[in-house]
Amino acid sequence: MWEQVSSNQTRSVVLVAAMGVLLLLLGYFLGLFFFGSGVGGLIIALIVWAIMNLVAFFQGDNILLSLSRAKKISRDEHPRLYNVVEEMKIASGLEKMPDIYIIDDPALNAFATGRNSNRAAVAITSGLLQKLNRDELQGVIGHEIAHIKNRDVLLMAISAVLLGTIVILAWHASRILFYSGMAGTRRSSSSKGGSGQIIILAVALVLMILAPIMARLIYFAISRKREYLADASSALYTRYPEGLASALEKLAASDIQLQTANKATAPMYIINPFRKRGMAASDLTSTHPPISERIHILRSMAGGASYFDYAQAYQQVHKTGRSILPASALATGAVSLRAARAEVAGEEPDKLQRARETSDLLWRRSGYKSITCDCGARLRVPPGFKAPSVKCPHCGRINLA
Repeated sequence: MWEQVSSNQTRSVVLVAAMGVLLLLLGYFLGLFFFGSGVGGLIIALIVWAIMNLVAFFQGDNILLSLSRAKKISRDEHPRLYNVVEEMKIASGLEKMPDIYIIDDPALNAFATGRNSNRAAVAITSGLLQKLNRDELQGVIGHEIAHIKNRDVLLMAISAVLLGTIVILAWHASRILFYSGMAGTRRSSSSKGGSGQIIILAVALVLMILAPIMARLIYFAISRKREYLADASSALYTRYPEGLASALEKLAASDIQLQTANKATAPMYIINPFRKRGMAASDLTSTHPPISERIHILRSMAGGASYFDYAQAYQQVHKTGRSILPASALATGAVSLRAARAEVAGEEPDKLQRARETSDLLWRRSGYKSITCDCGARLRVPPGFKAPSVKCPHCGRINLA
């Protein structure tokens, strides 16, 4: 298994370096156009690249969590979710429990981030928490824990920050060129050296158009193969591939798009947050492997839940003799499948109970106080409410605030 993790890391380092080269090329030609010296632009680009790498390494996880508007929760605030994450942490062999975050959004999605396994976090949307049963939630959490275990999270965070930097710089540079530089170029086009400036301008424009596109393609290349490995790891941790398969099916069927995601952070999520229901069904997604293919592979794992079983299922679905996992992973022992968790009344919450559970959590996180009236109604008292009591709108009783 370490072969695969090492291979992914090496490939990712190369791809991240390629994103850096794109940033340097962009800086060089912009410096050549604006300052008359490519060296000046190159130095600025190097400084920007160094700063953004440092920011991504030390604060990349906080930036991504802040952009997603995720809020950290404790065991007491949602014991069921905490228990599921703890189960997957033990199954994966992680030494430290990752922090748990909730994103107040009805979309169904999740992601993991962090510098390493000792500083990692798992974030899931409130919609996901409401819609998935325990087996499905285990599958999704197992997938995200696998990204932490496989050491994907740091390089993905760095890639997200670098991609965002390239896109932002290219966007602002294009605006500067069109609103200021173009006029100066037209005035000097008839003088000596004017043709040279036009060539430089043309190269800079082409590079500004291609740099964000190429950077995004590189970022997608980093993310796609990792999803297969994370799916295989989730099946191993849970010993129930159908849990993740069923969860992916629900995620693909939902057409609610995540409001806090952007193009730079999209590959961090378990499925593309910008896909539409029809696109998901027909596998027209750019940031992740086809969802139906991932589901098909998981449901083809009839013999067991090991990496060997996943590799066989992958070969069966793709009709290929090539294995997606290394020989060291395939040599591990057999792992039997477990049965689905029985839906015993009172042990696991149903859909309505999950909705109330999640709603209560979000109200508390927003500072609201909950009062239960004798008639059974739950009253929400907003933060800053000054009155000593509140009247129940259902039965008319007066309750102390």
